[in-house]
Parts: sequence; structure tokens; C-alpha cells
Amino acid sequence: MTENIPLPITGAAICNALGPTRSVVRDALYEGRSGLTPCTVDVPFATYAGAIDVPLPALPTELEPWTTRTAQIALMLVEELGESLQRMQSRWRPDRIAVVLGTSTAGADRTEAAYQHYIKNDELPEGYDLWRHHTYGAILHVVCSLIGATGPSWVISTACTSSAKPFASAQRMIAADMVDAVLVGGIDTLCAMTLRGFHSLGALSSEPTRPFSAERKGISIGEGGAFVLVERPGTTHRADSGDGGAEKDAIAWLDGVGESSDAYHISAPHPKGEGAVLAMQRALDQAGCAAGEIDHINAHGTGTTHNDSAEANAIFSLFGDRVPVVSTKAYTGHTLGGAGATEAVIAMIALDEGWIPPALGVEPVDPKVPIQIEASRVETPIRRVLSNSFAFGGNNISLLLRRA
Repeated sequence: MTENIPLPITGAAICNALGPTRSVVRDALYEGRSGLTPCTVDVPFATYAGAIDVPLPALPTELEPWTTRTAQIALMLVEELGESLQRMQSRWRPDRIAVVLGTSTAGADRTEAAYQHYIKNDELPEGYDLWRHHTYGAILHVVCSLIGATGPSWVISTACTSSAKPFASAQRMIAADMVDAVLVGGIDTLCAMTLRGFHSLGALSSEPTRPFSAERKGISIGEGGAFVLVERPGTTHRADSGDGGAEKDAIAWLDGVGESSDAYHISAPHPKGEGAVLAMQRALDQAGCAAGEIDHINAHGTGTTHNDSAEANAIFSLFGDRVPVVSTKAYTGHTLGGAGATEAVIAMIALDEGWIPPALGVEPVDPKVPIQIEASRVETPIRRVLSNSFAFGGNNISLLLRRA
């Protein structure tokens, strides 16, 4: 278990079907407005999806050959970090700033379009490049170039935990004195591959997803992501910025990260949620926090029968029915590789403002779900939140975030 030093989170940006910025996403959550609409991706079945419907910005000229939807969303997120990013850059040398991102689709949508062009024209479209437009490393190159970071950098692809695991990487690198700051997060975009894949598993809903409802029918896929700045407290290795350290700019604190891998099944959770329990308990232990000190849980809550039941049982075994729980995938869709960071930022909104968004579509609540889920917005002081992400293969992450 990593030695725990609470780390200040000094910036956060988010973009998904609810909107292109944190403030727009916040308003939709507060008002209980879903971003799910009928899916427009060309697939032979009906479903709903969380699509970003705003114009995406053009990359700078030197990065234009790397243009993909994923890269354009990354640019939006970097731009939203704005002054927070500038303060981080003034504090630390470029070689002491790391970038760790998560994705599961990378540029798959661009490759699907290129393949369709090939089928029709017997050649790939002009300018298509497998490295720049498809691979995980492409998005890493774009983000490192945009922010000028030259420290360690890599991409994690562990399905639905891809953008939650970078928080653990940030902890470890800062604890090992490898770096002073890490941009963590992740992005996924809509593509036929994931829609067809979840449909083939019988997990895709034909209507907007309804996590924890007795009438839930499965997942709705979404696109988007989030970037978060995690920094070292104190002044070790600081550039001569004279600003007094990162903690004064904290918008939240990363107190604990719990990880586990139950390896129960390639695409199904352990029915008792054993891996989920272990991840949540490890986050509590690392933070030195008792279960009774958690005020809210942002659940993984995919809307499938097995996932919701297993997670509800896991939560109940540690917290009983006293902690308000919500799955915000009913708002954004399941953003897959972007989900962990997306929901961490949504948890930070709850911490900052003291309310929990209503659980959309939850009524009637599944009577076999023994936890507290509210169909109306809950206004309550919130000091600590757990944000859960659970993935195929039994890969489980729980982030423990504290109000600044």
C-alpha cells in the first residue's frame, strides 16, 4: 500500500454529453437533466448514447496532423484548465510534470471512418495515419505537447477504470519523488466497436440507462472525459514562483486510492462484490478514514442487473444504508475509459457545493438494492466522497476525495 500523503487537486476540467465545461455540466446535474439522446452512430440496433454535440476546436498548426475527436476533446480540457494549469507550470519544472491518461477507444472512431472509406474507394483516406490517429500514444503526444510536460508519461487502458488508475500512478510517482505534479484523466469517444461489443454481450439498453432501478435494462454508452491536476504539497523541487505552494490552490484533496483485482470473470463482477469491497476498504485504510466518515458515494452504477446488484451489496457491507449513493451514468452515459476521471470531477462538484444530483430514472428502485438512492437532489454538507470505478476482468478502483 502506498504511503499516504494527502495530495492537493488544483484544477479540473470536464466535457461530456452534458456540456463542454465544468460549469455547464454542473448546471445539468443540479437541474437533473440527462444528456442521453437516440444514438446516431451507424449500428443495426436502437440505443441511446451520450454524445458531445458542440463544435470541437481545431488543434494548433503543429499538431494538426494528429487531429482526432479524442485529441480535440483533449484540447478543450486543457483550455478549460486555464489558470490552474498556468499556476502548476509556474511552480514546477517541465521535467517534473508527468502526464498519465486513460482510454479504451483512443482513435477507433477515426479508424472506423478510414476503413469505411477503404471499402468504398479501395484506398485509405488522404492523410490517415495509424500512429497519429488510432493509437493510445497519439493522445499522449498531443497532451504533452499542449502543456509542455517532459516528465514521465504513459497511457493506461484497463477498460472502465482506465482514467481512475492514473490517480494511483500520481500518488506513487509523487511519493517516490519522481515528479511534483501530474495531469491525470482520460477520454473516450463514441464508436461502433464499443456499441456493437456491449450489444453482443446483451448489456446495452435500448432506452436511457436507469442504474439501480428495478426496471433497468443495461448500459448507455457516452463519450467525453476529464483532466485533473494533482500536485505535491510543500515546496520541494519548486521553481522560483514564490506562490507558497500548491495546497493554497486546492479545490479538493486526494486522500486515498484503493485498488483490487478479483479476476472473477472477464466481463462480470463477483456477485457479492468482493473486489469492490476490497478496493473501497483499501481507499479508507490509506486515508486513515472510517466508513462512518464518508458522506456520499458516486457509484460505478452501469445500469446492468449484475453490476448494480454486486456494487450495492458491496456498498451495504461497508456502509449500510446510511450513505447517499448516485450513479451519474444516467446523465453522461458510460464514458468507459473516461468514466473514472469524469465521475471524480463530478464528485468534486458535490464536495464543493454540498449537494448530490438526483438519481435519474431510478424509480421504482430495485427492492434488492439495500442502499440509499434518492430520486431527488439531496442538499447536505459533504466532506468526503468515494468515487467507484469497476472494470472488465475484475479491475476495481475507489478514489477517496476530501473537500478543500
